[in-house]
Amino acid sequence: MPYSQALADRVRAVLGSRRGIVAKKMFGALGFMQSGNFFAGVAETSLIVRLAPEVAGDLAREPYAAPFAPTGKPMRGWLLIEADGLDRDDDLRAWIERALEFVATLPPK
Repeated sequence: MPYSQALADRVRAVLGSRRGIVAKKMFGALGFMQSGNFFAGVAETSLIVRLAPEVAGDLAREPYAAPFAPTGKPMRGWLLIEADGLDRDDDLRAWIERALEFVATLPPK
């Protein structure tokens, strides 16, 4: 599954010059990690975000958001945001900020 280079570039623009963030190709997608913890990724034209499970459950009801289920079984705390929900840079930034906020609570890997 190829990923959208345009969306990846937008994610990089949102992240700016933050330190300690690494982008890595994974399973045909592009993952972004902070201190070794995955927080966001680009799969095709969608954004994958990792959030606190209780927050992800609530946000899964947002327009264009759904549980991320690559094997058919939803991954707890992970959401897939469809491209239509990322049209505005502010929306993309909000999803990324939520994900970064969560992974900041995790120990470095």
